[in-house]
Amino acid sequence: MSPLILVTGFAPFGGERTNPSWDVAKGLDGMELSGATLRAIRLPVNCARASRMIADAIEKTGPDAILGLGQAGGRPALSIEKVAVNLADGRASREIDGGVKGNPVVRGGPDAYFSRLPIPAILAALKKRGIPAGLSLSAGVYVCNAVMYSALHAMRRRRSVPAGFIHLPYEAAQATGHRGAASMSHAMMTEGIAIALDVIARKL
Repeated sequence: MSPLILVTGFAPFGGERTNPSWDVAKGLDGMELSGATLRAIRLPVNCARASRMIADAIEKTGPDAILGLGQAGGRPALSIEKVAVNLADGRASREIDGGVKGNPVVRGGPDAYFSRLPIPAILAALKKRGIPAGLSLSAGVYVCNAVMYSALHAMRRRRSVPAGFIHLPYEAAQATGHRGAASMSHAMMTEGIAIALDVIARKL
């Protein structure tokens, strides 16, 4: 049986009609890259529910790698997250406060987990193809962070399994409703994530 890479994306939120994280993940569902099969899962934009869903999916599928995708509107490039913290604020509007009113993602869990993605190799591959990308030190305190933390916590006893999270910009069509905001085409985002997944697959 070929290695399985679990790819997650989110439902639309904040009044948007689409979410590029799910659009990209859905488009890659069932593909094979360097011998690994991709399986996409759509998550709700709710910290507690999304955390439970990713933990359940990991338990049921036993993936060989996990890549979470989310939208960070306004960022100009693909952002590979370095750290997930054990803090979740259930309202996106409060994320700017740094989670002052948040709760632990996992009660009694470690303060933080570091990404286990091959970040330097992914960044080098994206740069080679001319796709804007960079490193982000924090996944925030909203649902993207909660999913990244929950996935790494669920895989804490399988430390060799690559797992992490990448934020995507607004998709170009979305940006028409956000004057002056950076954006990226669906095609470029899909290509970039496929490149990242291929780097991961080659290391399995």
